[in-house]
Amino acid sequence: MKLLSILAVITPLASAFVPSPSFTTSSRLTTDLNAAIQFIKGLEEKDVPDIKLTRARDGSSGIATFRFNNPNCFDASTEKEGEITGMFMIDEEGEFSTTDVNARFINGKPQSIESTLVMKSPAEWDRFMRFMERYGEANGLGFSKA
Repeated sequence: MKLLSILAVITPLASAFVPSPSFTTSSRLTTDLNAAIQFIKGLEEKDVPDIKLTRARDGSSGIATFRFNNPNCFDASTEKEGEITGMFMIDEEGEFSTTDVNARFINGKPQSIESTLVMKSPAEWDRFMRFMERYGEANGLGFSKA
């Protein structure tokens, strides 16, 4: 079982240099599960990420860093589905996303993806945590405080 780690530290945020997440409330759910992550719209990511969270002590902001070690969006069979345009988190409440998505390459081949979601308010943090409860339940994630 993978673990979700929380680091409760004061984190200075350089929000001017980090793409803002997009929080919307569409009712479109593209999966049978309670929650899903997509890098290519319509293609559900099957690799379950390691996730690290940090949050300001006053709760005003936070950062979630996702690391996907073997994402299926790199498979040759998914090439025709489209390009990676962001990380989209979809559940019964709607969809939110970030464009801060970086691929790591080894010998010229993509191996992993690291994505960062910056939450700039307690409401965005709460929305993210509701998503993670659903996503964790659907994918067997555990929670631990570091």
